[in-house]
Amino acid sequence: MIYNYQYRLNPTTEQKLVLNDWLRICQYWYNRQLGERFDWWEQNRSYTDRCLLVCHLPELKDKPEFYGQKKQLPVIKQDLVSVSWSGELLDFNLVPSQTLQEVCKRVKLAFDRFIAGDKNGKRSGKPRFKNTARFRSMVFEGAKFHSCSVGGKWLYVSLPKIGVLNVRHHRPIPDGAVLKQTQIVKKADGWYINLRLQDDSVPDFQFDIIPSWNNSLGMDAVLHEDDYLATSEGFKLPSLKSFRSAQGKLACFSKRKSAKKKGSKSRRKLAKSEAKLHQQIARARKDHSYNTAHVLLKTGKKVFFHEKLNLTGLSRRNKAKQDDEGKYLPNGQSAKSGLNKSWADAAFGQFFNILKFKAEKAGALVIPVNPQYTSQLLPYKDEFVFTDCGIREYWDEEYQLLIDRDISAGLNVKRVGLDLFPTIIRRKGNPVVVASATNSTLKEVLSTLRGLEKPALYSKS
Repeated sequence: MIYNYQYRLNPTTEQKLVLNDWLRICQYWYNRQLGERFDWWEQNRSYTDRCLLVCHLPELKDKPEFYGQKKQLPVIKQDLVSVSWSGELLDFNLVPSQTLQEVCKRVKLAFDRFIAGDKNGKRSGKPRFKNTARFRSMVFEGAKFHSCSVGGKWLYVSLPKIGVLNVRHHRPIPDGAVLKQTQIVKKADGWYINLRLQDDSVPDFQFDIIPSWNNSLGMDAVLHEDDYLATSEGFKLPSLKSFRSAQGKLACFSKRKSAKKKGSKSRRKLAKSEAKLHQQIARARKDHSYNTAHVLLKTGKKVFFHEKLNLTGLSRRNKAKQDDEGKYLPNGQSAKSGLNKSWADAAFGQFFNILKFKAEKAGALVIPVNPQYTSQLLPYKDEFVFTDCGIREYWDEEYQLLIDRDISAGLNVKRVGLDLFPTIIRRKGNPVVVASATNSTLKEVLSTLRGLEKPALYSKS
């Protein structure tokens, strides 16, 4: 198995200057390649609003591509490169050649994604030119472990053309792991190093687990009050809301920064403080995802079913509404903006990726399923109850049960994963069950729901 470990880097002052110079050269090389590709497109494109037989056609140039741009490096290294707008001189011989070649690969991937578009053929935004704040990482080949300090507090890694780097060894490297690649990243609070390790003692995960009711767990994503996830076992996991708790500080930093003169020292200082606060929010959110994944894995389940969420669609803005005179009407975007912020703060996409990674290391399986109608239908009988998002609970007189909406959805997600959810179609705009499989899981579902604590409000006197 191949995985990455990240450590804090403690370079010397001379090493920091070298790394900053290398970042500047790689940033220029990235922007130069991107500019060549854009220029070729502009010079060789055919416009639909003019006649090509009459208009002058420029001479076609060779199309910039991956190998052609890599072949420029030996020529560029023969002399210093002058940046036209700043006048600075860049020496490409200082940077390891494989690091510059990796920049070529990064440009190729960015441009290929732009050309291919999404699954519908719709192109996203053009790859942007990177400024100093956006170009923050370099990849190195040929790095080696040099040594380790007494007690294991520090780890020393040798990189080409820079020597030995001091790494804070807060996490031991597994025995038998081989260092394949390193990446240096500059963040708001300093330098970090990512070690790409290959560990043959950890086998690649084999998908040979057969899901069953006892070895599987269903999860429903919750955005209600302080709940984050609801499971088919009847328990809920809390949310963190790291951005919500810090947005007041962020607004204060942003307001103070906008009042300062651009390029001033005070503005840069506030921008650095703002970046560190954003970093704390992201780290807290990621730590919460790992902690939540560990709680789920400690249940001992081997299969985890979760909703296959269309996060792009869920966080999309509402369409504008206009009357006959062209005036814009209220479209509910004010309330939707708060919901979009909550979806982004929850970061379910990041959490599901982390859960999949941790589950595969533990020998478990994570499967996304279609969540359609799982939050509306009762899990023990074919009845649509939670048709409104405001309905959070339902008291069933027949079974004397208090059904929680989110727990019910978690059970239904599990039934979908086990292919035990009923077949539902829409007739005259209303969902109708046409093929039921509820009786096959009735006993298990009722056992789970009856095991939950019943509030005194619904108990008989």
